[in-house]
Amino acid sequence: MSEEKNTSAKIAPLRKARPCPECGKPSSREDYPFCSNRCREVDLSRWLSGSYAIPVADDEAKAEHQDDQ
Repeated sequence: MSEEKNTSAKIAPLRKARPCPECGKPSSREDYPFCSNRCREVDLSRWLSGSYAIPVADDEAKAEHQDDQ
């Protein structure tokens, strides 16, 4: 039985520990990469409200405009 404990102690976590992108606290396993459900929901709210946006390159916008004509 002591051999099982020794091998389980050497298991590395699947995800690298990192700070929460919202508040900087250590992330939790349940809410990774966030520290809590609150920080997770704050981030989701920003995505849904349009606060985060992926910029469109000018070339892509011109190509779409030409396709419409």
